[in-house]
Amino acid sequence: MKITPLKMLGRAVNTRITVRLKSGDEYTGILERCDPNMNLIIVDAEELNNGTVIAKYGRIFIRGNNILYIKLDSTQVIWV
Repeated sequence: MKITPLKMLGRAVNTRITVRLKSGDEYTGILERCDPNMNLIIVDAEELNNGTVIAKYGRIFIRGNNILYIKLDSTQVIWV
């Protein structure tokens, strides 16, 4: 069974992720939703600067075309 990045992201719903934007901004939080364009809704979101929390948000929306990379929580096992 082949797993695509989008399928892996779909399986990461309700887990902690870190998102780095093309602008250099970085956010972490719980992935609530994603769509085929990799648009994300993240809850309990925090904005990071060099790993330090600089702002906290309840829920944020990130457009998929702004994403440089997404890091899944390394302790979370995503079954293929």
